[in-house]
Amino acid sequence: MRLATLKNGSRDGQLVVVSQDHQWALDASCVAHTLQQAIENWDSVEPRLQALARQLEQGERSTAVAFDPAQAMAPLPRAYQWCDGSAFLSHGELMQKAFNLEPIDGADRTPLMYQGAGDDFIGGRDDIPLPSESQGIDFEGEFVVLVDDVPMGCGAGQALTHVKLILQINDVSLRALAPREMRTGFGFLQAKPSSSFAPLAITPDELGEAWCEGRVQLPLHVLWNGQWFGHPHGGQMNFNFGELIAHAALTRRLRAGTLIGSGTVSNAERSAGSACIAERRAIEMIEHGAARTGFMRFGDRVRMDVLGSEGQSLFGAIDQRVIEAQG
Repeated sequence: MRLATLKNGSRDGQLVVVSQDHQWALDASCVAHTLQQAIENWDSVEPRLQALARQLEQGERSTAVAFDPAQAMAPLPRAYQWCDGSAFLSHGELMQKAFNLEPIDGADRTPLMYQGAGDDFIGGRDDIPLPSESQGIDFEGEFVVLVDDVPMGCGAGQALTHVKLILQINDVSLRALAPREMRTGFGFLQAKPSSSFAPLAITPDELGEAWCEGRVQLPLHVLWNGQWFGHPHGGQMNFNFGELIAHAALTRRLRAGTLIGSGTVSNAERSAGSACIAERRAIEMIEHGAARTGFMRFGDRVRMDVLGSEGQSLFGAIDQRVIEAQG
C-alpha cells in the first residue's frame, strides 16, 4: 500500500491512497483524515486503507483523481518526534579520516542518533528555501521508518514489528554551521533545516524481498543537476532499523508517529558514489589533500529515487531545487 498527503491548505493535508502505478489517488478521509490520525489507530485503520488500495487496483476509480506528486506534501507533514541515526559506519569513518578526528568510542556497538526538528517537513517536489549559500548547503539521502506506539525498553527484534511505513528523505544539512554545534555536545539545530520527503510512504510488503533484516536492500539513486552522484545500497546499514528504534526507546516510549532515520546511505565501495556532498568532499580530501567539490548553489537541483525489481519508482522521486529564502 502506498499513502500520500495532498496539499489542501491545512498544515496536515489530506491523506490519500495511491495506485501502484502512481497514476491515481483516492481520498482516504472516510478512514482517516491525516497520516498522523491513521498511525495512531493503525490496527483498525490499516485494513480499511488496504481495502481502498484494492479498490484502486481493481479499476474502481469513479471517485479517484489523477495523482500529481507536485501536489504532495511530505507524507507526514509534521511529526511529534524525528530521530535521525547514523547507521552506515563507512560514512563516519570517512569523516574521521578526512578531518583527523578521534574515533567515537563504542560507535560500532551503540548507534549514533540525534533528535531533529519535525514541525515543518517539505514535500519532495517543493523548493527548499535557505538563507545563504555560504552556510554550506548539502543534501543527504536516507531511508526512514514510521512507527506506531513503541514501549520503553523494547528489544530490537520486537521493535521491527512496530515499523508500519517506510519513507525516503533528503535530510538537508548546512555544513558550515555543523562543526560548532557538534563541539558544543548539544546536537544539531541551525545546521539541520527542514528536511524533505519523497511523496509516498509505503508499507514494508511493497518492498517484497528488498525489506530484509530491517533494512531496505536497494540502491538509492542520486543525481545533482542531472549528473550521477551515487547509488549507494541501503543493505549496508551496520545497525538495522530494529536496533535504531530500540536505541531510541531504551529510556522512553515512542509515541505513534515517531520517525526514525537511517542517516546518510553510504557504502565502502567508492564505485557506489555518495548520497551527500560532504562524503564526496571527504573522499577528495583523503585522496587529493583537499576538497574539490563545492556545496550547492541557489538554483541547483537534487533528485533521489529508489527503484523496484521492475524498474518502478517505489517512493516517488524527490526532485527539487534549493532557492534563496525571501523575507
